[in-house]
Amino acid sequence: MIVGIPKEIKNGESRVALTPSAVEKLKNRGHTVLLEKSAGRPAGFFDEDYKKAGAKIVSTAVLLWKESELVVKVKEPQIEERKFFSPGKILFCYLHLAANPGLTRSLTQSRLQAIAFETVQNEEGRLPLLEPMSEVAGKMAVLVGAHYLATPEGGSGVLLAQLSRAPLGQITILGGGTVGENAARLASAFGCGVTVMDHRQERLKFLEERLPANVSYLKSSPENIEASIRKSDLVIGAVLNPGAKAPKLITKKMLKQAAPGTVLVDVCIDQGGVAETSRPTTHSHPTYVACGVLHYCVANMPGAYGRSSSLALSQALEESVLKLANLGLKQAFIEDASLAKGLNTFNGKITNQKVAESLKTFYHSWESLL
Repeated sequence: MIVGIPKEIKNGESRVALTPSAVEKLKNRGHTVLLEKSAGRPAGFFDEDYKKAGAKIVSTAVLLWKESELVVKVKEPQIEERKFFSPGKILFCYLHLAANPGLTRSLTQSRLQAIAFETVQNEEGRLPLLEPMSEVAGKMAVLVGAHYLATPEGGSGVLLAQLSRAPLGQITILGGGTVGENAARLASAFGCGVTVMDHRQERLKFLEERLPANVSYLKSSPENIEASIRKSDLVIGAVLNPGAKAPKLITKKMLKQAAPGTVLVDVCIDQGGVAETSRPTTHSHPTYVACGVLHYCVANMPGAYGRSSSLALSQALEESVLKLANLGLKQAFIEDASLAKGLNTFNGKITNQKVAESLKTFYHSWESLL
């Protein structure tokens, strides 16, 4: 199979989907790998590295998309990339279609086969292709939150790190999944007062057994969220419902009760965001103020750490990419039910039930179409 790795063009995106190590494994299995010129450079992987691994370097995105049978990228195709869509081609990347009806229309109209990293799900309910980036985003949420709390950045001037003669910084984390757990772990290491909220009591109990003693836990409810925001310096949105839009847990009314200069880092923004006031931002213009709260809603947070993120993502992707290339779409899905759950569109139909429900359209199982 011909596997293509395009250069990411989303604002501030420095990741590449596959490293030279992954390319070498594909080459050794007899596959052709095309790399768009300089695609790995922002992450510290150069064209010469890919050539040594067996890749062919192509000069433009037009050529790469035209010649590739399987396109493996990081972020959802941008508007200018949608002209490259064609029937039968396989696209494998993060998509987050529930919050992007325009992209969904382009995928279905082109009859392209689109597999989303974020909906690949194993029998245990884990999301193996999302988890590596969720780890990055969770830790990063605390770091950027601490940065924007600085007075020159528009924050309240609260230093999150523990001080002997000042009150502890207070952090509320909405969601106890991979993002929330990683955010809580780093925040607790700063010595902050950390509150994690989740609607799943069993998940809160699990976290309580794993995280330090300065983390507290609350069942997620409007009353608890409102009370916690009122006393927080940093609020982190870390809720995920795979394939569906994020629930709007934070209202404008709640935010208006927050202290001036409170910071909200909405990691859920790819899925629409956890706050009524959230809207996507970019690495070049990452923040805005709404209801007196400084919002950071960058839709590709891990893209800021291209080297680390690319290494983690590529390692997670290798097995699935090899399976698709070796077996083709149908046989790969027959042998791997987890990978099959990643299929979001096929021949003009939506094949993920939560995406279909979010967009109020029809759902078709992949078995009925293949």
